Amino acid sequence: MQMTAGTLQSNQAAMASEEGLVIGVDIGGTKVAAGLVNSRGEIRRQTKAPMSTHGSAQAGLEAVLNAIGYVVGGDSAIKQSLRGIGICSPGPLDPRTGVVINPPNLPCWRNFPLADEVSRVYNVPVKVDNDANAAALAESLWGAGRGYRNVFFTIIGTGIGTGILFDGRIYYGRTGAAGEGGHVTIDYKGPRCGCGKPGCIEILAAGPAIAKRARAKVAAEASRGATILELAGGNPELITSESVGKAFTAGDPLAKEVLLETIEFLTIWLGNMIDLLEPDVLILGGGAAVMLQPLYGEIRDRLPHWSVNTRAQEIPIVPAAYGNEAGIAGGAALISQVVG
Repeated sequence: MQMTAGTLQSNQAAMASEEGLVIGVDIGGTKVAAGLVNSRGEIRRQTKAPMSTHGSAQAGLEAVLNAIGYVVGGDSAIKQSLRGIGICSPGPLDPRTGVVINPPNLPCWRNFPLADEVSRVYNVPVKVDNDANAAALAESLWGAGRGYRNVFFTIIGTGIGTGILFDGRIYYGRTGAAGEGGHVTIDYKGPRCGCGKPGCIEILAAGPAIAKRARAKVAAEASRGATILELAGGNPELITSESVGKAFTAGDPLAKEVLLETIEFLTIWLGNMIDLLEPDVLILGGGAAVMLQPLYGEIRDRLPHWSVNTRAQEIPIVPAAYGNEAGIAGGAALISQVVG
């Protein structure tokens, strides 16, 4: 839909009049997304652009500033009403100082003071954190975790990340490195994770692990995996977690077998998290979590076998409210803890 100049100005004026406008930024290995978010967690305008990951530190910064500039829209009233900018960035990073240390996916930045550099341009508070912590906070403020004091949140996708909230505040630990729940070992004889540890939940239950198990089962007995194989164009090497999910929706028994094995791994892990933290709610986000949502009841049914907490089944297991926009909402939520 094409906007006239008058309509655009009217929309900008309406946004500028809203209270509590902040900008959330989501930086990935290939893209940077930014959005203008109001005090109700609604994304009012957003953009997505390529991220300069292999150039200079300044080029990476410019990609972020350009995305922010787009959602501000050159409107001085919006810029003046901004309360702050929150940024989700790959780690390792220091959430207290806003320094991005040495993320493998962002080689352009090494010990880069991202928060200070963005704040210098916009003269507002800037917070930097990882995506799982930030998304957990957004869910607590505006999404599936609203009304709960203590929240355990996980993103299950290409990897597994977690965020822990106590009394609505992100738990960072002694140095800011807490919350790496995706690298909790549940099988010390299991395959080695990319982090170096054996049997982490990430190497057993994230999207690539689901695809790997499906490929192995199809290779062992192709007739059982006909639906999955068809969705992969007849090439077992092209089987992905998405094709397993589609086959499961179509009623394929092998796909269900693969996903139930994944559910078993997740139940063992979540049982441990319940025994350790006993949160008020478990929130599952990310692409693989959406695919597994029809099987959340299986997790609840299996929890008594994997948790010593006799009331573990009382803890709600719910899907995250924010999907692909979790990073933008999460970045915006970070500012709520700075400026209220």
